[in-house]
Amino acid sequence: MVVWLYMKNQKIIQKIINYIDTILGYTNDITYTEFSNNNMMIEACIFNLSQIGELVNKIDKGYVSEHYEIPWFKMRGLRNRIVHDYEGVNLNLIWEIIDTDIKILKGQLLKLS
Repeated sequence: MVVWLYMKNQKIIQKIINYIDTILGYTNDITYTEFSNNNMMIEACIFNLSQIGELVNKIDKGYVSEHYEIPWFKMRGLRNRIVHDYEGVNLNLIWEIIDTDIKILKGQLLKLS
């Protein structure tokens, strides 16, 4: 049972890393202005961020507790904000997450895999 949970969590972590890589691929070498003027880019990135938050809900609670250094609750909270208030999403916040936070998150997650 423990091995199965570990493998399940590792698969989820890898999916999250894949979403991060997708976002980073979309936004590589662009500025906030370019990002904020491209609706397709905004929607694609927001979709991927919401998918990350959705995956966090599938990670075992014990695993989340063991790896408290990962901002699990912030990821889940961002997903909830996106899904329940899409029109009110703050693009400056989204850009800050994309430009800084997910790079740090990816490094943290790679240490777990």
